[in-house]
Formats: sequence, C-alpha cells, structure tokens
Amino acid sequence: MDSDEHRSRRDLEEGIERDFTRKMSYGDYLQLDRLLSAQHPRSNPPQHDELLFIIQHQTSELWLKLLIHELRSARSLLANDELGPALKRLARIKHIQHSLTDQWSVLATLTPSEYAQIRPFLAASSGFQSAQYREVEFLLGNKNADMVDVFTHDEQARGELQQLLVERSLYDEFIAYLSRRGYAVPAPALERDWSQPYRAVDGLVDVFAGVYAQPAQHWGVYEACEELVDVEDNFQQWRFRHLQVVQRTIGHKVGTGGSSGVDFLRRALDLTFFPELYEVRTRIG
Repeated sequence: MDSDEHRSRRDLEEGIERDFTRKMSYGDYLQLDRLLSAQHPRSNPPQHDELLFIIQHQTSELWLKLLIHELRSARSLLANDELGPALKRLARIKHIQHSLTDQWSVLATLTPSEYAQIRPFLAASSGFQSAQYREVEFLLGNKNADMVDVFTHDEQARGELQQLLVERSLYDEFIAYLSRRGYAVPAPALERDWSQPYRAVDGLVDVFAGVYAQPAQHWGVYEACEELVDVEDNFQQWRFRHLQVVQRTIGHKVGTGGSSGVDFLRRALDLTFFPELYEVRTRIG
C-alpha cells in the first residue's frame, strides 16, 4: 500500500471514529436509560419514601464498586513495590469513604413512621447480603469463610469472595513490602493462612515503633502507615454512622435479614484491620 492510499484509509477510519464519538451522547456513555430505570418500588399502596431507600442503597453499591477497584489497585501496586502510586490510591479511597459516610445523613431523614410503611415490602433483603461490602472487608483483612456461604445463590459473588479469602489483604501486602525493603518483619506476619482474619504480631509493633521514632528517615512507610490508619478510621466512622441511622429508624428491632440489628452493628465497631498501627501509639513518646 503506497503512502497516499495509507493516508486515505487512515483519514477514513479517523472520520468514522469522530462520527461515532459525535453521535454518542452523555446518556449513551453513562447508559442512563438502564441506570435510571433500575428503581422499582414495591410498596402497595405506593409510599413516597421508598425511592429514597432504593437510591440510597444503589448509590452505596456504586461507591463500593469503585472502592473495591481502588483497593485492588493499591494492593497490586504494593505487591509490585510501587509505594507512591499506592499512596495515591489510598488518598482516593479516603474520599470515597467520606462520600459513603455522608450519604447516611440523607437516609437519616427517614423517620420510624415512614420506614414502617415500606419495611414490609423489603421482605428478607438486607445490607448484610451485600457481596461488595464483604469484598471490602476481605480486602482490608477481616476474613470470614462463613460469609462466603451466604452467597451460595450468587455464583459470581461467591467466586469473587472465595478468591479474596485465600489472597493477601491490603495490609498483608504492605507488610510483605516492608519485608522486601529490609524491615525486620516477624515470620508469623509473612507466613500464615491468608484465609484467616489477621491477628496482631507483637514484633511488628517494634518495626512500626522504629518508623515513628524517625519519620524523616522512613517517610514513605511513615506516610503509608498514617494513610492506612485514616482508612480504618473512616471505615469505623461509616460503621458508627450506620449504627446511628439504624438506631434512630428502627430502635432495637431485629434487622430485615435476621441480624440482631443495632447490637450486631455495635459489635462490628470492635473489629480492627490494622492492630499494630494502633498499638504502636502506646509506644510513641
């Protein structure tokens, strides 16, 4: 093919691409026809507040999808010793968490009387059944094999959780990164069953104590430690805000999914993802 013919074909292809781009609308790109038709209130007679309840939870699932995307990326970057880009991911993760937490203020406008009108139509559906929420917990290290079996009805969700169950968490990858960088990470923190929830390792507190004693000499790791603490702090704020909204809406009733409701959520506040990063604070100063 000579140069003129090659140029002509290239111009034709570029023209087709430009035409396609011009014809694709905002709604096409975002698939708004599908997105905005995915709300199907079930209350009969129709209840005004059900649309709020549906959109609140659908939006949360979208943010969780992005959160999983960023957590997986941060974990992969740490596994490849790319701390700087991983820190950028963690910064974005924190903003996503803020959006998730702030959303509770909208649902909190739902009074007990208003919720009572739509609750019968929720049947046994519950946020407890959110596979994406479980993926976030697994990525952060709160592993629980029993949670995989909750999704026997959803083969794809069950497969994703099963895979995450046996992989390193974000924190596991950070600890492995520290070891490769020459930090004296104890063997129990590196050689363990990844399917089990993370348990604190005393010797790892010593490693972090050294980082916090001389932050300027360990700045990247020091910053990563604080970013991880921010992530956990944000997660706990999300949990607490959830607890508050449930308590003001249904009191101490049993949850729609059969959980103990407020008591179940309160117990979750005792869970921690990065125990040594909190324990080291007792040592500082």
